[in-house]
Amino acid sequence: MCPGNNESAGKCKYGRIPPGNKALKFTLVQCAKAAKKNKNNFFSTQYSRLVSHRGKNRATVAVAHSLLIAIYFVLSGHEYKDLSADHYAQFNREKKISSHVKQLSKLGITIPDHILRETILFSSA
Repeated sequence: MCPGNNESAGKCKYGRIPPGNKALKFTLVQCAKAAKKNKNNFFSTQYSRLVSHRGKNRATVAVAHSLLIAIYFVLSGHEYKDLSADHYAQFNREKKISSHVKQLSKLGITIPDHILRETILFSSA
């Protein structure tokens, strides 16, 4: 279930996943489709991030690959810890806030400065 990766001259060309155990691949893809429906886990968030850029099938295979890695670590004796649904939201908060404010201003909506300051202070705490 490793993603195909052909890199040449610094450009990534994504390919097919290599052939392997078809039953395992089918099972992992079905588990990934089930995991994306539960909105309170890391895999659902990962799928929603990837589907807009890569498409449904590639996002599903990426989630299946992440599930395979999690299963491997559980079987090798490590403890599984879900990274939570807001794992990606905690990175670059100020940058995301300023990006959303710019998008709102393009739509003609202005946000008062004191609300922005409170939001940025709250997010950094």
